[in-house]
Amino acid sequence: MLCESCRDRIFKRSALLAAAVAVALIAAGTVAARLPAPGGDALVPAAVPPQPVSVRRTAHRAPAHRPRLRPRATISLYEHTVRRSVLRAQGCSAAKRGVGGIVILAFGQPAYNGHTYGTNLFSGRFAGNKSITRAMFAYAYGYTRCLKRGSRLQIALARGTSNYHPQVPSAYKAGRKWARETMALAHSLRSHGLHVHVNAAAADDAEPAWDRSFHRTRDFFRGFRDARTGHLLYNFGSLDGGIGGIWNARQAFYVAGGMRYARAIPEIYNHAMAKQWAELAHIARHRYHRPVQFAGVITTHTSRNRGMKPRDAHKILVRALARRIGSSAPDVPPTLTNIRAAAY
Repeated sequence: MLCESCRDRIFKRSALLAAAVAVALIAAGTVAARLPAPGGDALVPAAVPPQPVSVRRTAHRAPAHRPRLRPRATISLYEHTVRRSVLRAQGCSAAKRGVGGIVILAFGQPAYNGHTYGTNLFSGRFAGNKSITRAMFAYAYGYTRCLKRGSRLQIALARGTSNYHPQVPSAYKAGRKWARETMALAHSLRSHGLHVHVNAAAADDAEPAWDRSFHRTRDFFRGFRDARTGHLLYNFGSLDGGIGGIWNARQAFYVAGGMRYARAIPEIYNHAMAKQWAELAHIARHRYHRPVQFAGVITTHTSRNRGMKPRDAHKILVRALARRIGSSAPDVPPTLTNIRAAAY
């Protein structure tokens, strides 16, 4: 298993603390702020939180399901394989849990095998971009097939990678290709009628400690942006050391809403991490006059590690934002996901 998953088991863990702030909850599948019209990286907050899909397909969404009083977390996965039978079973299992929202399938660090771009999986094996797309389609097929008849659940299925020492000739080109394969999946979902329940998105575990210069992270995000597919890129990373510890505020904000397609699903494993994101949100509002675009939170809770549970992580982030910013704090949709290693 690559170091990027080892880190999640060892680094950034702390004891659970109860949060005491009540928030108005919305549909478990409702995420991500609406994208602005083309023409730059400026962002305009939406009046109401939309579904996590491209603006080009908003008219074709299924109606949102009823809000839950206690939103449940989806299960995101560190993938060791792109075998379609395995991914299809994963999707079916997710459907049987009856949870909508964002699901990130993390396929590891960007890589190139001399012929094609792709990733190094968490098994250490290389997987090409097209193989990843086929695997994600299998997940979507399994999810849709195993939903209860008449279900209105939706998921945003995000193809995940990271900024962990990219093994590619060009991070910019890797970002463009990542965006184009996200669009290819969207087309396949629509042509097979799966788009009613599954929408295509992308994700990047962007961590300052893995790219201290920020150059390759920036190039990947710019490449994704310049493909102009209209799909969202969720940053499910961290702010190692806080603002100024490794990345400055402008760099951290760029991958959390400064880039027009970027949205943040931050790792919230403890109170310190929540305070770091609250500080970034404060700086973004007062220095750049734009909000951090939160789309939810991600955790790594298991019965063994006793890590922070998704609901607690959401409450702690909301409380940290309220303390630092006040009534003008950006919204954090109660879109929860808990990531763990996939069985294979």
